[in-house]
Amino acid sequence: MENRSHALMTGFFTIALLVAAVLVGLWLNRDRTETHPYEIVTTQTIPGLNPQATVRYRGLEIGRVDDIVFDPRVTGQILIKLSIDEGAPVTTTTFATLGYQGVTGIAFIQLDDERTGSPLLASDNGSVKRIPLRPGLLDQLEKRGLAILEKTERITERVNDVLSKENTDKLSGAIDNIGKAAEAYAAIPQQLQPTLARLPALEAKFDQTMGSVKGAADSIQHTANNYNRLADSLQAPGGPIERAATAIDSLGGVTSDLELHTLPHVVEMADEAKTSLRAVRRTVNGLGDRPQSILFGAPTPEPGPGEPGFVPPTK
Repeated sequence: MENRSHALMTGFFTIALLVAAVLVGLWLNRDRTETHPYEIVTTQTIPGLNPQATVRYRGLEIGRVDDIVFDPRVTGQILIKLSIDEGAPVTTTTFATLGYQGVTGIAFIQLDDERTGSPLLASDNGSVKRIPLRPGLLDQLEKRGLAILEKTERITERVNDVLSKENTDKLSGAIDNIGKAAEAYAAIPQQLQPTLARLPALEAKFDQTMGSVKGAADSIQHTANNYNRLADSLQAPGGPIERAATAIDSLGGVTSDLELHTLPHVVEMADEAKTSLRAVRRTVNGLGDRPQSILFGAPTPEPGPGEPGFVPPTK
């Protein structure tokens, strides 16, 4: 009996010692940091996020996730309740995103700020402040991946349209035409070979032609110089042009004298000659009409009106 009582006391003592050790350990390891409650409101999916997940501010651990519940006031909205250490720089411009630890898929809350110097966002049990949750990297990749898949499907459909039988036949024909054009292009150097062989001779002829052109240009220049000298000699003082002008002036003076003295006499003589010619013409006409007048003389002219012997004509 005594041995059993000693064993029972030993067992109670051991259990009491273990309980005391656990209590001391809990007391020593209790979190003495003062925290403030915050909430995150979101309608996004939060895969991998569980209570007691870490809350970090730009990589530094500042709190824990207390609970994840549905918002009783808004259907489909999720409330993530946080406990954040006092002194953490949570401001009015702070926002949250979901981060993931390596390849384990365990999520945590990542807090960040749009700018520094914003007012602090004070929160307590009576007025719990809310922090907005923005799409994380995986959410953005998911949305962009869906958009990329849609674009890929459209591109695939267009590629199928391009690779239709009709377009394939056209593409094959175009490739054949390109091959024929390449063959024709390869034959061009062979066809140009004789022409290229004649290029040195053509170059020599061209040089001769340029020499001839240069000689002709020199001759033209020499002729132009001669014409210039001739023009200078013609226009020189006392030259032919000046002498011709002097002769023209002298001829003008002679013409003026003729107009003043000689021409009036010439006109008078022309009038007298004209009168004599009319008289001769009348005489010749009279002889032609009455040749007997040479022997018998001219007939007596009949008296005119008012003259003696005038007889008026009868009707």
